[in-house]
Amino acid sequence: MSGPERYAQLRATAKIHERPLFRLGHSFSELELQARWFAGDFGKSFTGTAGETIDVVQFGTWNREAGPDFSDAAVRINHREILRGSIEFDIADLNWESHGHATNPAFDQTVLHVFSERGTREFFTRTSANRQVTQLQVDPAALPAVFSSNIPLARPGRCQAPLRGLPEEKISSILDAAAQFRLQRKAQRLERLAGLHGEDEALLQEFAAALGYKQNKLPFTLLAQRLPLKTLRALPNEIEASLFGVAGFLDAPDLAEFKPGTRKYLRVLWDSWWPRRAELERLILPARTWRLSGTRPLNHPQRRLAALAAIAREWPRLRRSLGKEDLGAARRFFAELAHPFWNFHYTLTSQPAGAEMALVGESRITEILANVVLPWRQAQARAAWPDYTKLPARLTNRRLETGAARLFGDDPRRARFLRTVAQQQGLLQIYEDFCLQDESDCAQCPFPEQMQKWV
Repeated sequence: MSGPERYAQLRATAKIHERPLFRLGHSFSELELQARWFAGDFGKSFTGTAGETIDVVQFGTWNREAGPDFSDAAVRINHREILRGSIEFDIADLNWESHGHATNPAFDQTVLHVFSERGTREFFTRTSANRQVTQLQVDPAALPAVFSSNIPLARPGRCQAPLRGLPEEKISSILDAAAQFRLQRKAQRLERLAGLHGEDEALLQEFAAALGYKQNKLPFTLLAQRLPLKTLRALPNEIEASLFGVAGFLDAPDLAEFKPGTRKYLRVLWDSWWPRRAELERLILPARTWRLSGTRPLNHPQRRLAALAAIAREWPRLRRSLGKEDLGAARRFFAELAHPFWNFHYTLTSQPAGAEMALVGESRITEILANVVLPWRQAQARAAWPDYTKLPARLTNRRLETGAARLFGDDPRRARFLRTVAQQQGLLQIYEDFCLQDESDCAQCPFPEQMQKWV
């Protein structure tokens, strides 16, 4: 039995639930649920509210016009012929009525009404032509759980003592198996996304999520979903303006307020955005979607958005680099991305920096390689693990530090177990699978006993 298979067996003892793409609390915004739906996190095959068998053949595209959320979708109901039309996703079933969809002809081609909350009275979704639309209720509670408030942030766990007594090679083998398991899961996710939206679109969405990091993963993913690569590449000179406009960062500027260099750049963006603004207005993200505070200036989402635009613009060159066996080709692609404005600015309105800055820094490149490029190679049955183990760890975060404290406490070998990205990923997998799933404050967690049986 391989390491990942042994880890999966160990994991099964803890009754693990899947982790989410976006960490959601007990209340769910419509945008978050729509993004999860479009990413396929709810699945592709369902049972409708009337017992119908529903298979989503094509999730469609984010709709730019008035009407349902997703257009050009295709579903198969009760194994009959494919129905093509639109999909509407609401929080509650009654929103169809309260939002005026029932009398709006723009919704007449809807083939599926998806919602998460069902009202107390029976409700049938009907169009303005009185055609009944198939209803599907999805359950956000079935999505993976989030952080438990019962978990201490950095107190050593019960597994610290037995781990301290294990030889270093045994601990490393456990971390490696958990990391390989995590790599396989990421590859499976990319494979599923590619099956839903095509390989290029799946890669763009994952690159976007990696640029958004944890604070802005959702808005970056939404942008890649709403402005797919095919749309962006059709107008290569307007990629940057389209992304900044749909992101909501191009309100009508008073250009007189800015320095000449900034004024010139904003004028170019605005002149490209203005003719398309009406067409794309429905796709613009609400300002509240973004988290602009709490990030380092170098990581401001506007700089990251410029990097996403550069990736889309240079897509053929990126794909060629991904086809190389040498991982250095992909690393060089991201390191060489540059922009005459963003190499010297933190935000659209900031003063120029005194020195040139990388558009995508080394730590972010490493994260992109670990979370997108190597999982993509794994999904293609190309060798990924050897390169994965060689990636040096360049970042840490609260979850990693908490997980290290829980598992290793003050073990003097602790730092040696976190030197590579693979080791960090293995620790995160264990922390998420056991520490975050346990609400007994470590007392009933099966990991300490099970890992002693690790062969």
